[in-house]
Amino acid sequence: MVETKSNSGLVGPVSLLDQLKAMEQGSLSPEASIAACLERIDQVEEHLKAFCALNANATSQIASSGPLKGIGLAVKDIFDTADLPTAHGSPIYHAHNPARDASIVMQARRAGCTLLGKTVTTEFAFFHPGPTRNPHNLDHTPGGSSSGSAAAVASGMAHLAIGSQTGGSIIRPAAFCGITGYKPSAGLLPKPGMKDGAWSLDTIGLYTATVADVAYAMSALTGRNCSIQPRAPFRTPKFGVVRSHSWPEADPGYKSRFNSLLEHLHSLGAELVEIEPSETWIAAFHAHQIIQDYEIRQSLAWEHDTHGDLLSPVLKQTLDFAKTITAADYDEAHLCAQEARIEAAEHLEDLDAFLSLSAPGPAPLGLASTGSSIFNRIWTLFGLPCVNVAGMQTEDGLPLGVQIIGPFMEDHHTLHIAHWLEGAIARARS
Repeated sequence: MVETKSNSGLVGPVSLLDQLKAMEQGSLSPEASIAACLERIDQVEEHLKAFCALNANATSQIASSGPLKGIGLAVKDIFDTADLPTAHGSPIYHAHNPARDASIVMQARRAGCTLLGKTVTTEFAFFHPGPTRNPHNLDHTPGGSSSGSAAAVASGMAHLAIGSQTGGSIIRPAAFCGITGYKPSAGLLPKPGMKDGAWSLDTIGLYTATVADVAYAMSALTGRNCSIQPRAPFRTPKFGVVRSHSWPEADPGYKSRFNSLLEHLHSLGAELVEIEPSETWIAAFHAHQIIQDYEIRQSLAWEHDTHGDLLSPVLKQTLDFAKTITAADYDEAHLCAQEARIEAAEHLEDLDAFLSLSAPGPAPLGLASTGSSIFNRIWTLFGLPCVNVAGMQTEDGLPLGVQIIGPFMEDHHTLHIAHWLEGAIARARS
């Protein structure tokens, strides 16, 4: 078990690889593994409010086979499930019961996962927050929009959780909750059965305790070779350090720790190259919102026109603003994004990965906001694989993440680099 101590006693992510190893050795049964998740839910869910629906039949649905047999799964409540309601974080869909599972849910079931429940999302995976709290400090947000998924894994209620990212909704909650968050290259995980908001941007991602856990889970779900091989030859990475035009908005203490980490990585032999944000990248950063809002207005047209009174003020305001975005604006934003995407790919031809902050700072105080995606949205726009690497923290114990961004479709290599960085951070703390 991988555990992090907390004053609240609510933190305790459980490594799925440790669980699988124990099951392979015969010291743990799949039934006992799932029972431990359910017991943990009984202990901490009332404090964290990570779930919006629990699977009362979990113990009778344990798979008979599969690489993830005995692994407890939590699913963000924008993915259809045939045996649990799917409300999308909105009263419009209260008690809505889909007829089928989303494709990613079926992939997880086929791999052997046991569905524990549906996790809280912000309204339609946008801005309006739900009730979920941060396991490290209940007075702080867990991030969003995949709030419940991150909190469920960070607290040990689930071994694996499914989330999604349109701006920063995988990486930021992972950073705030001190766990691994992985946003694959765009298109690697299937979206049928997911409530799309901005179809050009929405990407399915995963949460686990460690990088090796998420790499194994990705292999099990997709059949790709993503698992970490500790004894495989590995060259010390060459990183492009991206501070971005949003760097002045980052927490000073966070920036200081990031700079100290860079010094440590340099001492380990890593080559560090400063990447200055170009005007093209800055323009693409702003293009993200144009694309997002234009698409969300179309995706939520039925909800807006027939149940507008049930939408949150922040979502209605966004949809009203989106009326001013023309098709020409949208097309131009895509062209801008493509130009910047090409520039990023050219940088990565000479690098192993980009290295950046995962968020502007630690989890903000209060639950009225889930934080800002200013350090994530451009990577989502580019469709690049991203991993939040945990291990750093503030003096008062709030997690701080570091973000690895790899070349498009080079997810396996990106995960290996993230695993190396995870170890480097651990050594720096010891």
